Amino acid sequence: MQAIILAAGMGKRLKDLTAGNTKCMVKVNGITLVERALKQLDELGLERIVFVVGYEGGKLMDFVRTLPVATPIEFVDNPIYDKTNNIYSLYLAKDYLLRDDTLLLESDIIFQEGLLRELVDDPRPTLALVDAYESWMDGTVVKLDADDGISDFIPGKRFDFLHSEGCYKTVNIYKFSKHFSQTQYVPFLEAYSTALGLNEYYEQVLRVITMLDNSELRAKRLSGQLWYEIDDIQDLDIAESMFAPSDDEHLSMLQGRYGGYWRYPGMLDFCYLVNPYYPPQRLMDEMKASFEELLTQYPSGMRVNSLLAAKYFGVAQSRILVGNGAAELIKALMAGFSGNVGFVRPTFEEYPNRYDRAKSVVFVPQTPDFSYDAADLISFFGDKDLEALVLINPDNPSGNYLPVAQLHELAAWCQGRGIRFILDESFADFADEPDNSFIDNAILLSYPNMVVVKSISKSFGVPGVRLGVLASADEALIAHLKKDVAIWNINSFGEFYLQIAEKYRKDYAAALVRFRASRERLVAALRENPKLRVIPSQANYLLIQLLGEVGSRELTARLLADEDLLIKDLGGKIDPSRGQFIRVAIRTDAQNDRLVAALAKAL
Repeated sequence: MQAIILAAGMGKRLKDLTAGNTKCMVKVNGITLVERALKQLDELGLERIVFVVGYEGGKLMDFVRTLPVATPIEFVDNPIYDKTNNIYSLYLAKDYLLRDDTLLLESDIIFQEGLLRELVDDPRPTLALVDAYESWMDGTVVKLDADDGISDFIPGKRFDFLHSEGCYKTVNIYKFSKHFSQTQYVPFLEAYSTALGLNEYYEQVLRVITMLDNSELRAKRLSGQLWYEIDDIQDLDIAESMFAPSDDEHLSMLQGRYGGYWRYPGMLDFCYLVNPYYPPQRLMDEMKASFEELLTQYPSGMRVNSLLAAKYFGVAQSRILVGNGAAELIKALMAGFSGNVGFVRPTFEEYPNRYDRAKSVVFVPQTPDFSYDAADLISFFGDKDLEALVLINPDNPSGNYLPVAQLHELAAWCQGRGIRFILDESFADFADEPDNSFIDNAILLSYPNMVVVKSISKSFGVPGVRLGVLASADEALIAHLKKDVAIWNINSFGEFYLQIAEKYRKDYAAALVRFRASRERLVAALRENPKLRVIPSQANYLLIQLLGEVGSRELTARLLADEDLLIKDLGGKIDPSRGQFIRVAIRTDAQNDRLVAALAKAL
């Protein structure tokens, strides 16, 4: 068996990275693609490795000759690489195809160790490596029959994204038997090139062959092995996180993305916090039905979106504004202070991170569960000169919750002292206490110094539309903040969500009831593990202390590497002298069961 690597292309979409080098010379975490591929090919004991080179071919050949590869390497030159597509590159190597069984690879693929060995060891002689289609994939897609025969070869330009179920993406790695090349592929390759020219793709020949009754081409489905095709700098960034050199670096790279995890479809995210049972499918279908209009038309300005929020929350339009997520509102709000601001820590870092540390007055609960009440806050901050006091309720990551009566006590105390009371109730809907929202006209008017912030993303499970609201009876403050943020600060999808949300109130209430049952169930399951101490929570997450020898960072990296689960390591958020802590989001019962099993295995 031999290998043929197609490496003649220019890789224009990688811009500066391929300005003076061919695509496979691009480095992923310091190692070139060609080095990775040759290392894995060299372990297979092949007769030869054939490169078809073109763009910057001399540099590639010189580099390859410096690598410690035992397998003989030969080169084929494509002198018109800039005028042809890869069908011509393979055409130039057709004599090699006729000579031996062949592994065919494109040079811009990075893939997991052992993948080529599995392909070689599969007894089926001619295989196309395929993976279940995911939204990040691009290019040729196939449909398979029950025997792994390819029933349809769909070029990227013809692929129907709305009907992707059951489709597989070609990985651009193939195994051709010598018999297949001699009797089918090379004759069709020659005929296709003669009829349609050289500016085509070799997979189009495979598409023709799949129409034959006697085609031996079959698909080999991947079962979770990693691979990625690197066409641009974003692909390179993702590939570096997927193929990090260590579990710890893999974790760091993924954490540094702060979301966008839909590009990692196998990963289950227990780090970021949403509502697992909302929105309902009907709401999503309603948004899908208006997708084209929402995508191609401008959203309304701040006045209209404030009206939509006022309608939903039942407050005056002049007392509420909408943000591009709560983070935009927090930034604008915190920028307005110049004096001392009180914080509870550990807490949601967006507030303290937006303020001068020298002017931050911090209360740290000393109770084992990081619990506190209104009396504790009043006692601690009573002799402090504060301009504002920030409270997340329930707090994050502890899940500590101040009931409504205590919130009124704290709000009244702040009002009497002239302190701006910032109440973030982003997680309050998950609490057992009913009717606990302070976004209420009567409550706001009772405490003009109070500002209430709520993340729609967290409570309503729609982080992708980036919505948050801020409410206060201080209409001058609201007017100032409305001028401070952009007039079109939310997009049409966010506006449409606010427009239709009223119809789904009952669904939301039902989702919260279902959620609370899942929280109770998960807490009970986790408490059966003697190496975990679960802190009581009224939020959609749990603070957990690790009681065994495994630390929070090690556990987080281990779960990601072994189970494809992402949790929150709190090693940098909680003083290590108080123990090792993690935070986990509460998801559906089935997903929670997977977490419980993974924690038991990892600990």
